[in-house]
Amino acid sequence: MKFDDLDKKLRIYETYQDRQVLPGMYMVARIDGRNFTKLTKEKHPFQAPFDEKFRDMMVETVKHLMCCGFNIIYGFTESDEISLLFHLHENTFGRKTRKLISILAGEASAKFSSMLGDVAAFDCRISELPNSQLVEDYFRWRNEDAHRNALNAHCYWNLRREGLNKNEATKRIEGFSVSMKNELLHTYGINFNDLPNWQKRGIGIYWENVKSTGINPLSNETVEVTRRQLTADMELPMGDAYNRYIAELIQKNEIL
Repeated sequence: MKFDDLDKKLRIYETYQDRQVLPGMYMVARIDGRNFTKLTKEKHPFQAPFDEKFRDMMVETVKHLMCCGFNIIYGFTESDEISLLFHLHENTFGRKTRKLISILAGEASAKFSSMLGDVAAFDCRISELPNSQLVEDYFRWRNEDAHRNALNAHCYWNLRREGLNKNEATKRIEGFSVSMKNELLHTYGINFNDLPNWQKRGIGIYWENVKSTGINPLSNETVEVTRRQLTADMELPMGDAYNRYIAELIQKNEIL
């Protein structure tokens, strides 16, 4: 059988279930670390519950994903997860979910592994959102998840340092209300409100235009140039203010 005939015969088994995200739908990719608890708490000596070196590695992974060939206008990271908002009109690979998922998971895994010096893996899924309000709500959901996780993590790891094992620490705070968890932290001299906002709210990464001056090598004149760069925001707002933050970012990018 000729190659062209083989290719036509077998290619269908790779592509027959391919699906595309419909035009006009917002796409958000969520990329999660696989078995990162073991990787970062047992295999590698990252500080628990939060480590600035790990934080910076996650931020660099987000920046890498925002520069790997897709038009991504916003990235968000908390703990070992990343969320990426595509431009509404992004059409790379015909918006095929198979391609988006495999490339983003692979790029995240490769970038983080190269920084860690060990094998690290991420998975990926795509949310298809029909309007900008749902995009706002999606990122508010992840923002509030960061807040909840930070409170739980600080309680859990302080109990572990006190000598409780995994099951004992988990059981101790099971059923605790937010106020009870805050009171527990107070017994360790920790005011949750005073902890860094990046731990409690996550980190946002977005594009901005930055002006700088340089010298024109032909005319030797001083010129002003504008370039795009990625900026990490470690002081994200919460609640309705974060909804507005996302809404403004979407509106700014939709007119570009």
